[in-house]
Amino acid sequence: MKRLQSCITLACLICCCAVIGRARPLQQDFWKVGLAKSIITPKQPMWMAGYATRNKPAEGTMHDLWAKAAAFQDASGKRWVCVSTDLLGIPRDLEIAVCTAAEKRFGLPRAAILLNSSHTHSAPVLQGALQDIYVLDEQEKQKIADYSTWLCQELLDLISRALGDMKEAQVAIGKGYVRFGVNRRNNKEADLVDLPALNGPSDYSVPLIRVTDRKGNLMALLFSYACHATVLDGYQWSGDYVGFAQLELEKKYAGCQAMFLQGAGADQNPLPRKSIGRAQQYGKELAAAVEQVLDDRLCQPLKPKVSLAFEEIALPLEVKDQRYYAEISSSATQPFYAKTWAKRMLQRLQNGEVLEQHYPYPIQCIVLDQQLIFALGGELTVQYALDLKKIFGRETVVFGYSNDVMAYIPSEVILKEGGYEGESSQLVYGRPAKWQVGIEKRIIDACVQLQHQLEKR
Repeated sequence: MKRLQSCITLACLICCCAVIGRARPLQQDFWKVGLAKSIITPKQPMWMAGYATRNKPAEGTMHDLWAKAAAFQDASGKRWVCVSTDLLGIPRDLEIAVCTAAEKRFGLPRAAILLNSSHTHSAPVLQGALQDIYVLDEQEKQKIADYSTWLCQELLDLISRALGDMKEAQVAIGKGYVRFGVNRRNNKEADLVDLPALNGPSDYSVPLIRVTDRKGNLMALLFSYACHATVLDGYQWSGDYVGFAQLELEKKYAGCQAMFLQGAGADQNPLPRKSIGRAQQYGKELAAAVEQVLDDRLCQPLKPKVSLAFEEIALPLEVKDQRYYAEISSSATQPFYAKTWAKRMLQRLQNGEVLEQHYPYPIQCIVLDQQLIFALGGELTVQYALDLKKIFGRETVVFGYSNDVMAYIPSEVILKEGGYEGESSQLVYGRPAKWQVGIEKRIIDACVQLQHQLEKR
């Protein structure tokens, strides 16, 4: 009888433990996530990035620019830090400075840091980016240099605060949809209202990483969309529609940090545009696309396991001679920035320099549990996201504008067709020539190899 009572008591204890286990997940089921954000709006008027037609510094602030960080730690202690910024694009020198210092200060390997730019065209010019398209005096150049130095330290402090604020959290993945992005190469903006259907490839998905605390309260929403942030072209600082989307989400979900990461939107524009009302409208639409997938039934929980890989591959550029640059520099039909660029390249050649024939292109692969994420550099055209989803599955997430924004990254079709994304944008970014045919295959092959490396670990 005593043995029977002991068995019953033991069975009850086991049952109670099982119930407790279901109601409260074990420690190993939780991630640790740290969050931080900083205002990066310039404190003085300075030149704005993105449009060569601007002819004066910024005149005010529509809403603040932000840099935000989310630091993730898995069950084994491996860390990944994601940084979103309301910037046109982070240039290579700033990327290297931030990541090198972060490795020394925090022990983060290069693969563990993702720097993404929203590509708002209402942010400040950074040192080493699109240098030929702005008419700047020495005073404006000094402002840019000072701001860039300050921004580097600010991003490092941001990472430090995120890493120092780790809390147990649950992480899940979801996906919404929104359709204001339009393929700008295949649809004329002026004809948009009369078009019966849109032409050309686009990606309307809104991938979402949802972070909640142990009780299920929202901590952070990391979301993406593949579309230029070019609704606005005035002289006030703003995150464009992206900024309005983040403000909308943080207003609705008090205490939640909303972070936008730009997708493969280099050939996609928000249309129609050029008004504050439209920027607000698209921001609300994007926020609504995030809200609709917050429900547990539409988000897949991710176990606390992260795998990381990073590689730079040499992307080949065409080789041009002095005659090519001389013709552009003396042309009566070329814009001023094209002539400025050509004269600079010509001077380098005359000084005996050898112009770059390759560029170190960054490719990053992140796997959260089973969720595959690629973060690719440059102004990434949408075909890359479509290609990678075809290879790895439609749930694959692809970020463009990541780590180093050095040029447009055209698909093979766009590269052969030419136009702004395929050819002339290279001089805007200061590259000595356009990319050689074959870069799409090189990039996709490198992504496949990087993913295979993670699979074997």
